[in-house]
Amino acid sequence: MAVGMSRPRETHAAVVRAGEGPGTAGEPAEGPALGPVDATVDPDDLPDGLVIADETGRVICFNSAAARITAVPRAAALGHPLEHALPLEDLKGRRWWVLTDPYGGLATRVGQPERNLLLPGGREVLVSARYVREHPTGPVRRVVISLRGTEARRRTERSHAELIAIVAHELRSPLTSVKGFTATLLAKWERFTDDQKRLMLETVDADAGRVTRLIAELLDISRIDSGRLELRRQPVDLSAAVERHIQALTANGQTPDRFLVRTCQPLPRVWADPDKVDQVLGNLLENAVRHGEGTVTIEVAPASAKSDEKGTAVTVSDEGPGIPEESMSRVFTRFWRGSKRGGTGLGLYIVKGIVEAHGGTITVGRGPGGGAEFRFILPVSTPAYLV
Repeated sequence: MAVGMSRPRETHAAVVRAGEGPGTAGEPAEGPALGPVDATVDPDDLPDGLVIADETGRVICFNSAAARITAVPRAAALGHPLEHALPLEDLKGRRWWVLTDPYGGLATRVGQPERNLLLPGGREVLVSARYVREHPTGPVRRVVISLRGTEARRRTERSHAELIAIVAHELRSPLTSVKGFTATLLAKWERFTDDQKRLMLETVDADAGRVTRLIAELLDISRIDSGRLELRRQPVDLSAAVERHIQALTANGQTPDRFLVRTCQPLPRVWADPDKVDQVLGNLLENAVRHGEGTVTIEVAPASAKSDEKGTAVTVSDEGPGIPEESMSRVFTRFWRGSKRGGTGLGLYIVKGIVEAHGGTITVGRGPGGGAEFRFILPVSTPAYLV
């Protein structure tokens, strides 16, 4: 027996044949078969909890995942009535099996969709069930139940809640400023000098820019997570793009000798989305300037991309304190912040998504000067019609 059961009547539910789902144990699978495989699958190999009750309502299969998720020993479940082995309640405290009555309810029912239910002690599980009948309106011969833990869903919910909290916090400050200055100007326009009006309008413009950038970040995250990030590829000169960003930073007050650029020629012709490449470069350079110290070194050189394809590597390093070793694995996750100097913590997550959407790679390490070093590689990605 696959799950160590000794009762002869349990053998029909102790295995799941290849090509069948756990909800149709012993029945032909819908759709084409995967191949001439006549093996059986041990229920303990399934990633989700599997519980099967026979026509009398007693548990005949209780796999190891079900025991782990429910904290109910297998021996305490096998052979016992379903409502005793799985004493589930809904979120209002009602006994679930009494409420649903799988064996005595409507004969047209085929199962229960996934929903959150509670075990004694408040342990929450995701439960879905299928009622197996010999013919559509016949008596229930088996109740097949799938169990899942709620930890992954809770982590996703916490991530979404944290994103909403950060967005609300980041939007509140600029919008308050915009509202305050515009209301003041409308109410007391004649009382301010031209210089005062210009200062207020410049502040409003800067805050509106912050809101625009935040909304753009949220849209990028949505597209990256759903795999719908669109790329408009064209030839991109990465060396020229780096120079443009450095000129913009020096125009905003950074000293030119803060930056050291090394370019190894000749560089392969890279086909990429220039706007997205600018977004990657801008984020890495601004991070180096804001969070790093000393000279910011940018190196552009040929490199081998994935699958031995040619590409261009860009390395950005600084001479600051760097990133602690224990944080290296979290740098490209959502909300990671290297310091308390502001920001949403979404920039590097977006950078990684953009680079990978191009088929490239990005890594982080410690630079020669002791600071952080980011290195990304973009493959050539020449269109097929030009090959």
